[in-house]
Amino acid sequence: MKSMQWFLIGVIGGFVAAHFMNKDPRGHDILAEVDARINGFTAIIGDAYREQEARLTEPGKN
Repeated sequence: MKSMQWFLIGVIGGFVAAHFMNKDPRGHDILAEVDARINGFTAIIGDAYREQEARLTEPGKN
């Protein structure tokens, strides 16, 4: 139970830190860059998933 409390304190602390960081123009730019990188990564993963799914569902290609 104690480790769950520390986990929640860490998550809440992270949100508070990100909120204050987002108020600063430099921090806002850093968070925007991180967000862009995450979006790029998820787009790559999504494209690879759809490509694999299309390859596996093509008739006669198994």
